[in-house]
Amino acid sequence: MSHRSLSRRPLDAAAAIAAVSGPGHGGATIFIGTTREEGEGPDRVVALAYDGYEEMAEALVASLVAEVHARFAAALCVMHRLGEVPAGEASLVVAAGAPHRAAAFAACRFAVEAIKHDLPIWKQEIRADGTRGWRDGVTPTILRRQ
Repeated sequence: MSHRSLSRRPLDAAAAIAAVSGPGHGGATIFIGTTREEGEGPDRVVALAYDGYEEMAEALVASLVAEVHARFAAALCVMHRLGEVPAGEASLVVAAGAPHRAAAFAACRFAVEAIKHDLPIWKQEIRADGTRGWRDGVTPTILRRQ
């Protein structure tokens, strides 16, 4: 019914779709979020470095999968990359499969918004000039203590 994972390797969108597809699902949708060159500063972004609280992230994704199933009768696959992700590569893949397309679209969008808002994963820009900066100017609290 669902699949979830955090990975330090490139993400496989085809595997995400396969995880939510089946004879009972007439619709499947996918969202692929990629690292882009435009950042918070004037210099080009060459990569994003993702870090986070992995155990909590896995637990929150498991809870999200259950919520999506209850709300939309949809299967959900979430893949989030950790570590450095070069510009142009996928950092997030979310796929949803449901009996009908409207539910698949709604489930996918709901999941993406929840992930962006709730998942304890932070991103740091790596710029062409070699400088780094936390996205949105926010240094995660857990990292400020170190």
